[in-house]
Amino acid sequence: MDTRLTAEQDEIRRSLRELLRVRCGSAEVRTAVDTPAGYDPLLWAELAERLGLPGLALPERYGGVGCSVTELALACEETGRALAPSPLFATCVLAAPLILALGTEAQCARLLPRIAAGTLTAALAVPGPDLAGALALTGGNDGYTAGGGRAGGVQAGRGPDGWRLYGQVDQVLDGHSAGLLLVAAHTGGYARARTRLFLVEGEAAGVVRTRRTALDATRPQGRVQLRQARGELLGPEDGAGMEVREAFAGLGDPVAAVLAAEAVGAADRVLERTVEYVGQREQFGRPVGSFQAVKHRLAEVYVGVQAARSAAYYAAWVTAGGAGEGFGGPALAQALEALRAAAAEGIQLHGGIGFTWEHDAHLYFKRAAGDELLFGPGHRLRGRAAERAGLFGAAGKVGA
Repeated sequence: MDTRLTAEQDEIRRSLRELLRVRCGSAEVRTAVDTPAGYDPLLWAELAERLGLPGLALPERYGGVGCSVTELALACEETGRALAPSPLFATCVLAAPLILALGTEAQCARLLPRIAAGTLTAALAVPGPDLAGALALTGGNDGYTAGGGRAGGVQAGRGPDGWRLYGQVDQVLDGHSAGLLLVAAHTGGYARARTRLFLVEGEAAGVVRTRRTALDATRPQGRVQLRQARGELLGPEDGAGMEVREAFAGLGDPVAAVLAAEAVGAADRVLERTVEYVGQREQFGRPVGSFQAVKHRLAEVYVGVQAARSAAYYAAWVTAGGAGEGFGGPALAQALEALRAAAAEGIQLHGGIGFTWEHDAHLYFKRAAGDELLFGPGHRLRGRAAERAGLFGAAGKVGA
């Protein structure tokens, strides 16, 4: 296996890092997250026009670049370094692959070119206990349904004028601002309930959206209420094709690999800033970074970040090549732990200024904690991977 990056992959990283360095500094990030959308539309348009970022992993026949999950992960490593708030994850990592996997040719031809051009953003609205469970990252999703039967979730009924959806989803990444919602809903009544995905216009009648206060403001979330909103079934009306649960399960490893790369980028950047600071800050007449104890602590963080980078790259490579399954969860667990450790050391080693709420180190710590709440925790990610690998028997012991 050749683990070296290609010239094209290096160019993706270099171009994106340079653009984000100029357009997405600390002040720009804080300004963007305070806007109603939670990101800078001008920066998103520039990422689409100059770099083709929204269509990076979409097929060329739909206006995409035609790259794989590996290139998308490398791009997200750079957006993670800057904590760049954008619709990239919700639109291109969660929603677009589901449209590609489940949509009809007409639906793909209508929606994916607009996503690739950056003119359409999308969000995945998954009712239920957690997104990680639906994606089979923290457990099997065989029993996943779009809520709680008659009493909860989202229901879809077909009438004379088409499908109508009713219900509520409380945590939707970019759900308050996306132009298109992919909503998982029950169909067929309680006794014959089946989970299907529906396309719902973000500004359609009957759709009420509210931005929620999130721990990680750079990854905004919204509450989506559907009050007999009109929806379009994603896929053929006869129900043929891949099941939603199967599509979700297949999406889990790519999502985890991309998230792991994103976390590695954030960890690398906060470590870089901490090393720079301790080399400048003086105590007892010498730089803090010259003390052996500080060197040891930062060396441990460095080793953790590099190990997490190797795991994230391997997970992306394996996922893109289709050579195996189950590597995304452990890679994500390791990357989130590396980010949490790097951010925690950054806060402490920055001294008094590091403990102020306004310091950027807190943004990185919140990213680690927020992603653990959304997609973890680490022990459940690893437990699911062990279960898929058949390491544990019925009695919970390591098998042969």
